[in-house]
Amino acid sequence: MGAPGSGKSTFCEHVMRSSTRPWVRVCQDTIKSGKAGTKAQCIDSAINALKDGKSVFIDRCNLEIEQRNEFVKLGGPQVDVHAVVLDLPAKLCITRSVKRTGHEGNLQGGRAAAVVNRLLQKKELPKLSEGFARITSCQNESDVQSAIDAYSGLGPLDTLPNGYFGQKNPGAKIQLGIMKFLKKTDAPASSESISKSIPDSNASQITEEKDACLKGTGSLSENAGRELKEGEEPVVGSAGGDVSLKDAPTLAFPSISTADFQFDLEKASDIIVDKVAKFVNKLGNARLVLVDLSHKSKILSLVRTKASEKNIDSNKFFTFVGDITRLHSEGGLHCNVIANAANWRLKPGGGGVNAAIFSAGGQALEVATKEQAKSLLPGNAVVVPLPSTSPLFCREGVTHVIHVVGPNMNPQRPNCLNNDYIKGCKVLQEAYTSLFEGFASIVRSQSKLPKGSIENLQSKMTESQDHPDGIPKDHFTNSDQKNKREGLHKSERSKRSKGYRDETEDASDSNAGKVNLSNKSDGSRTKSCGSWAQALYNIAMQPEKHRDAVLEISDDVVVLNDLYPKAQRHVLVVARYEGLDCLADVRKEHLQLLRTMHALGLKWAEKFLHDDSSLVFRLGYHSEPSMRQLHLHVISQDFDSTHLKNKKHWNSFNTAFFRDSVDVMEEVSSNGKAILKDEDSMLSMELRCHRCRSAHPNIPRLKSHVTNCRASFPSTLLQKGRLVLTPCNVSIDA
Repeated sequence: MGAPGSGKSTFCEHVMRSSTRPWVRVCQDTIKSGKAGTKAQCIDSAINALKDGKSVFIDRCNLEIEQRNEFVKLGGPQVDVHAVVLDLPAKLCITRSVKRTGHEGNLQGGRAAAVVNRLLQKKELPKLSEGFARITSCQNESDVQSAIDAYSGLGPLDTLPNGYFGQKNPGAKIQLGIMKFLKKTDAPASSESISKSIPDSNASQITEEKDACLKGTGSLSENAGRELKEGEEPVVGSAGGDVSLKDAPTLAFPSISTADFQFDLEKASDIIVDKVAKFVNKLGNARLVLVDLSHKSKILSLVRTKASEKNIDSNKFFTFVGDITRLHSEGGLHCNVIANAANWRLKPGGGGVNAAIFSAGGQALEVATKEQAKSLLPGNAVVVPLPSTSPLFCREGVTHVIHVVGPNMNPQRPNCLNNDYIKGCKVLQEAYTSLFEGFASIVRSQSKLPKGSIENLQSKMTESQDHPDGIPKDHFTNSDQKNKREGLHKSERSKRSKGYRDETEDASDSNAGKVNLSNKSDGSRTKSCGSWAQALYNIAMQPEKHRDAVLEISDDVVVLNDLYPKAQRHVLVVARYEGLDCLADVRKEHLQLLRTMHALGLKWAEKFLHDDSSLVFRLGYHSEPSMRQLHLHVISQDFDSTHLKNKKHWNSFNTAFFRDSVDVMEEVSSNGKAILKDEDSMLSMELRCHRCRSAHPNIPRLKSHVTNCRASFPSTLLQKGRLVLTPCNVSIDA
């Protein structure tokens, strides 16, 4: 809920683009095939989406109880209803509304100011008694970003704590300062006078407040409806107050990358302690335990000293000497979750912890791992629920193994970083964040078990040691099935990898489900690939197994049709080089490969032009691709396709998010790498025709316009060969 201009639609778009949970946005302005519809249509659409197992955003103002009560009634035993209140300053909402163009509901310009003012006078802040399970109130842009991060990070099975979070003054009906700003509130001011009263220079500035948007605790029964006190930390989960510390959920983990991968111990210990300090108080009564085999372990000694200096609670984090696969049977330490310093193939072997854990876990662990992921990139982790048939489960009480891959500094091992500790430290930080977030998801699921269930589980574990078949399968059927659906757990910056796929989340970069290859200032990127996001890599590495999909094969590249083309003609030229996932990985030594890809792209464009001379082509890369493996788009500029369905599809090919091949080659030649900026916001820009640059409120109207638009292309596109076209199609926009 929020006034026009508060950012409701933008909030939805950010979450839907980043979340692994399937979402549907219900907006009355576009509910009727892109046109305005009725509230009843919105309710029907929401009901159908919920029946399909999807989560729903009701994107309306919802400022009055009467306006939202019918939607609240859609909740029930299986459906939580949340309110995200974008309670931003009236001045900011009016400024945005007045200045925006191409709004879906055509609420823009001068008249928008009066509408915002009128709606805010009727504002009724939501209450839990209305039927909401959770209310998150956001008073500034920092609050909004925190809420976006929280909802973006929700996996299909994750939940957020119930209660009322973030509201500074629940009794306030009208925002402080709105009377002063609008002068008259009993009657709408004229649109002209209001728009004139908005100073442009400071229109978008907001006073920063301490972020209290998502403060909550895991003990929901005691804290529902309670706002946290200043400085209080949010807790991921709790097993309940009657569970003793020895029964608390516990993660045992080895030091990542410091053995065979030869990462500097001082730097590694700093990262471990820093990450533990940030997570340990967010895990309720759960514990973190760093494990090594030797009492003389230097990493244990360093971590103990640094943890003590930071005053980390020794009941919640400590070091332990022992075999990580026999902590309970030989050391008396019960750890329901253990971490494995895995290789990227997620296979047994290689010695050390990886070999030991796979050996102890048996065939059941191998099979369970394959169900979750086939490979893993450095900096990422994957949670694997252990079947009850695994020896680790029966003997040690381990319910989950979290595989995590760190950076490599050993020149004898693959993907060596050659002592690049700037990148190496970032990857190791991401690895620990991914690991602890994976554990947090397990803690959350355990916090929902009935009282005493952890003790009962422990008892069943002990009994199973003497049972020839372990614990009866039916005892764990529901939880096992639930946990098997848990996906990859990434770092805080890399929660954007999608595990769901349909025609709106397709196999090209234009979809909403991006592999997180986020730009960093040094060009390093966080790489998190869902199973479908690996498709291009698999085809490039083994094209002989995909001959039906491949149009052309050479030693360096393969060419194939985009699975969900966004135009009449749309092919991909995919590099066959290991380690080249995206533009950020490209360096000067790859320049010849870029030229080869460009030449092949031109060849296919010319082939299509021979068949239809009316077509115009553009060759380029996406700044942040959705699919692993560097690939060049060769796409006709008609954009006539049923698969082009939303704003992200359009803007990924018609904003600076799309990097022309000729520009990329020039930058790599001059600078040694492509110049990449944080252009993710480009995907949420207003819809504009790529020829005449006119604005349009939605995709149906834009596509209708594009079909008939005969304007010349902007001159910038006609320079340097950015467009490939027949001579008769050349025209320049002066």
